[in-house]
Amino acid sequence: MSILKVKDIAFVRFSAPDLEQMRAFLDDFGLASEVDDKGDLYAHGSGGSAFVHSTTQGDPAFLGVGFYADSVDDLHKLADAQGVSVEPLNAPGGGSVVRLNDPDGISVEVVAGQQTREAGAFPSHAGRNDARTKERVREPLRLEDRPAQVVRLGHAVLEVSDFRTSERWYKDLFGFITSDEIEAEPGAAIGAFLRCDRGDQPTDHHTLFLLQSANAPRLNHAAFEVVDLDDLMCGHAHLKKAQRTPAWGVGRHVLGSQVFDYWRDPWGNELEHWTDGDLFTVEDGSRTATLSDLLNVQWGPLHPMMAGGAK
Repeated sequence: MSILKVKDIAFVRFSAPDLEQMRAFLDDFGLASEVDDKGDLYAHGSGGSAFVHSTTQGDPAFLGVGFYADSVDDLHKLADAQGVSVEPLNAPGGGSVVRLNDPDGISVEVVAGQQTREAGAFPSHAGRNDARTKERVREPLRLEDRPAQVVRLGHAVLEVSDFRTSERWYKDLFGFITSDEIEAEPGAAIGAFLRCDRGDQPTDHHTLFLLQSANAPRLNHAAFEVVDLDDLMCGHAHLKKAQRTPAWGVGRHVLGSQVFDYWRDPWGNELEHWTDGDLFTVEDGSRTATLSDLLNVQWGPLHPMMAGGAK
């Protein structure tokens, strides 16, 4: 049994030498941002979270990841088990936090009691016309020239030095369930897509992906859900027009099934737009998959590693 069961990912944290440059990128990416009274930059989507991305002034770096607990009581259970304290979260939304370090020293914060924002409205469409249904009649479809509308942070991919050690730590503390374990060859696991245990409530195919890597510890990427495929493609066109740096996309993953579009911020941190991902419950169990499954696509460009380049 785990100490608690986190219910979702909350935020990712970075440092950067130029907060205005980061803010401009986040605007193009589809996140709204603000600077607090300490001079730190916080960005949020339209889904109601207090913040999903933070940046402090400093050398370029990934600083850590946060997850949501169900309650402050759960934070006290975690704090007691780990010999640490529950502290005030001095960030937008307030609330409480337990701060830990994973086996590779990556900062992991678990939060509860935050005040949420009012959720934004989704773009209105007149309906879809495909070969099966004709919803839009006597009205043209016109899409705005704008950034994507990021709704929420969906997952983070962490590169770790020892997959099994990190997997045990995250599962024992936070209750993650394996959706797909990745094998480099039969019986040789190098990573896994982990989902939250929400019982019979459907949850994302993965909230956390752990990948054993010689480059550990580091963030591989953080992924943000957008409204739909049109929204993702509007975001793609906007980022391209803004001359931002693409990384991989647009395509549809095999594992998780998301439509994806990856971009790099000015310091090389990789952020993903995604939509239309798989949802599972605890009853759906776990599977094994290959490295080819991980890197392959159902449609779209091959992963740069498979295409002979470097991601």
